[in-house]
Amino acid sequence: MSEAERLGIERYPLYQWTRETIENPEKKAKYLRSFTVYVNGEQIYDKRTADAMETELLALCGESGASGGIESGIERISKFDTNPAGNPQPPGR
Repeated sequence: MSEAERLGIERYPLYQWTRETIENPEKKAKYLRSFTVYVNGEQIYDKRTADAMETELLALCGESGASGGIESGIERISKFDTNPAGNPQPPGR
């Protein structure tokens, strides 16, 4: 938020969404438990890399499913398709 406000919020398409989220205690609590995994400094990477990482993280959960590994601290694993044809894109504001 500080960076966007310093450099100009028009350069940050998710600024308004982020601001609204952190100002809502319920949403903020939810998103404080969410993390993005970066590979070589990138948050978007090829399917093979994403599949391998998902497999390793699921093993940490101790289950074949994608949720329930509370003992490991991992509640759920979600993998997203970043291809605009297969995934709704964030709002333009």
